[in-house]
Amino acid sequence: MTDSTDLLKQTDSLLRLMNYSPATRKSYLSCLKAYFATTNEPEKCQPEKIKAFLLEKIEQNNSASTIHSFMQAIKFYYNQLQKTNFPLVLPKVKKPKKLPVVLSREEIQRLLENIANLKHKTLIALAYGAGLRVSEAVKLKIRDLDLAGNLIQVKEAKGQKDRITVFSEKLHDDVVTLIAGRAGEDFVFASERGGRLSTRSAEKIFERAVAKAGVIKKATFHSLRHSFATHLLENGVDVRYVQELLGHQNIRTTQIYTHLTNLALKNIRSPL
Repeated sequence: MTDSTDLLKQTDSLLRLMNYSPATRKSYLSCLKAYFATTNEPEKCQPEKIKAFLLEKIEQNNSASTIHSFMQAIKFYYNQLQKTNFPLVLPKVKKPKKLPVVLSREEIQRLLENIANLKHKTLIALAYGAGLRVSEAVKLKIRDLDLAGNLIQVKEAKGQKDRITVFSEKLHDDVVTLIAGRAGEDFVFASERGGRLSTRSAEKIFERAVAKAGVIKKATFHSLRHSFATHLLENGVDVRYVQELLGHQNIRTTQIYTHLTNLALKNIRSPL
């Protein structure tokens, strides 16, 4: 029997060769490590053991997306590494349809007013104003900014695809101050210890601002991106342009925001 640690290393090497993102590699390896701990023969594809493992994860109240990750990781391992024809037809895991948490323009303003540090304030403002994911914001380099054209080039975003999004003129002076004297290869939001700010540090900055601003919604850093999309649609921007700015492959992903911008619905008053 091959050592499971060696199997994980082989899987990681294959994921790298196939250009999977660091986040996906980390997720798959974590899932496989948990699965390998339940079997003495990880090289052998045993459908009943896989079913039992997945059922246990369901009974542990793991989320639909987590169960899906376990399924995909195991399928990848047997199909790609062990070259086994994976025998299970994995059902599509139904994810609960939840509307995204969107901050109002007034709440966004309160957030920014409660951040004194220029770098931190610019980070939150830029993420909202450009619709960036937290991973995209912290990886942003100075050369990715087109301050004259008010554009940002987001490199190797989700799905390893580049895209162009908008840059707010209101942030011009703050960004110029922040990046003054630094090279194009430098990160816009550099860490005090060198390199880039970590995603967790960025999330903590947002969480502190939410607490100080007294926002009671269960907002996360990603709520800035949700708010960007919703506010653009409220401004009358076509959903197809919003899709492009967000980098969504499927228009249906973007259309969820139209549920939050239905002006006719908002104008209906309760009969009470």
